[in-house]
Amino acid sequence: MLGTLAKWLRILGFDTFYANSTMDDSEILRITKNEKRILITRDKALSSTAKRENLQTIEIKSTDIDEQLKLVLKNIKLDENNFLSRCLLCNTLVEEIDKNKIKNKVPEKVFKNNEKFWYCPECNRIYWKGSHYLNMIKKINKLKQH
Repeated sequence: MLGTLAKWLRILGFDTFYANSTMDDSEILRITKNEKRILITRDKALSSTAKRENLQTIEIKSTDIDEQLKLVLKNIKLDENNFLSRCLLCNTLVEEIDKNKIKNKVPEKVFKNNEKFWYCPECNRIYWKGSHYLNMIKKINKLKQH
């Protein structure tokens, strides 16, 4: 339901659990409670139940990602030291990796144009600060102005 928001929360460095479509509300509430998470949802019934159980909840009403992020950042403190510290796919903390170890795992141009690389030890995805990085930083700076 909020997959794009989950991805952006990971970009911002938040430990983000994204419930899959097979999970029912009771399982989501149990995870929220046991892991001391903040429930972010568009589901009004789930939000109401979570609030009745005194779980910290942010109910998303907008479909606009910028509006969603602004609402979340109004409720949760952002630590800029955590930017891009998590895998966008699986949420694992990424680790810096020696450039020579990924030589044949990224496009040649990317390898030549970048000095620093990070990888996810869980899913082995490789990250670098390409043009997408600059676009993310622009969006984050724009959000912080509001």
